[in-house]
Amino acid sequence: MKTLIVEDDFTARLLLRQFLSRYGECHVAVNGKEAVEAFRMATDSGRAYDLICMDILMPELDGPAAVRQIRAFEEARGILSTTGAKIVMTTAVEGVREVIRSFQSLCDTYLMKPVDVAELLRHLRDFGPV
Repeated sequence: MKTLIVEDDFTARLLLRQFLSRYGECHVAVNGKEAVEAFRMATDSGRAYDLICMDILMPELDGPAAVRQIRAFEEARGILSTTGAKIVMTTAVEGVREVIRSFQSLCDTYLMKPVDVAELLRHLRDFGPV
């Protein structure tokens, strides 16, 4: 499994990387703009990401906006959101508005921080890469 962790908080980024590196290659981006560029480069090189863990609130480009760009990039290449990268939105912000905005951008699931790794693992098993 190839994973892109998109997180501006060092500690959250470190914890996700430590957990997810057990299941394969992990790359890191610190904002949505870097994430979109990393996703494009990986996809164009034929080594697309299987999983993206995307923080919602970040500088430069927030998570939902980055996910919309990623899904548009996939769509332009004939990849449906249901068969493309699995995207897990993560946030410490509680609120129905953020959940709705995340799913409108076509994420696959949504987790509150601090991320419960057992819950994340359940989602990964449901998605199939683990």
